[in-house]
Amino acid sequence: MRRVLVTFIIACVLISFFSPSVFAGQLEVVTLGADLSAEQRKQVLNWFGVQEEEVQILEITNAEEREYLEGLATEELIGINAISSAHVELLSKGTGIKVKTNNITWVTEEMYANALITAGVENAAVNITAPFKVSGTAALTGVMKAFEKAAGKKISTEAKEAANEELFVSIELGDDIGNEKAVEIIQEIKRKVVEDKIKDPDDIREVIEMIAKELDITLTEAQVEQILALMEKISRLDLDINKIGEQLDKISVGLEDLRKTVKENKDSIQKILDVINAFFAWLRQIFSA
Repeated sequence: MRRVLVTFIIACVLISFFSPSVFAGQLEVVTLGADLSAEQRKQVLNWFGVQEEEVQILEITNAEEREYLEGLATEELIGINAISSAHVELLSKGTGIKVKTNNITWVTEEMYANALITAGVENAAVNITAPFKVSGTAALTGVMKAFEKAAGKKISTEAKEAANEELFVSIELGDDIGNEKAVEIIQEIKRKVVEDKIKDPDDIREVIEMIAKELDITLTEAQVEQILALMEKISRLDLDINKIGEQLDKISVGLEDLRKTVKENKDSIQKILDVINAFFAWLRQIFSA
């Protein structure tokens, strides 16, 4: 009778703790540029503050970077090597996207965060770095790959394409009107298009012109057309305005706050593991009695 009871308890615990909803992802994943040297690899992991045996590590190749960058970036920007690397840590619901960069010259943290929201990434701490200064245009591919592994779910091809296009539209706009204004106008147009479910190109154009006027930003016709093409793609994605608003409202955080949040998540996981270990220690005592 005791063995039957113990077997039943074990089954319940296994179902509870090892269900796909709990362990579908890896929680913390690193993507490393495939062309990093051994020393550069150590340098990158050190900046992330992780040990190689502590996290799931994936490699990102130049071919993977090119998959979504060709047609958007010049050959000079894409390059022939995969160098930029990313560390993604899932956070608790409602935390938002937190981005920190190092040695990234062209792309701001807010630009990455905006593009990741379009891709459907949410509640994640994202660190992006390289062993030397790089444009950072290819890093988004690694971040999305890491998030897919961590969350245990795929990002659609359409969402990845829209996210990469948004990044490049923001960069090009930033060159002309400044990075802060570029981030703000893309944020507000996207928010309005998704919230009101606007799909007609003429209506999207009106939104672009209206928000540009509200923000006192002068756009050329070419820039309007560029934003319009991007927003048409975004309007076809299944984006939730509530989630977008939640992520946008918490789009940036200091590095110390970021590390504190990550540590709190690790502590919570450790508590769960401690409970599991204590339970199985109890079972061993029963069987040895």
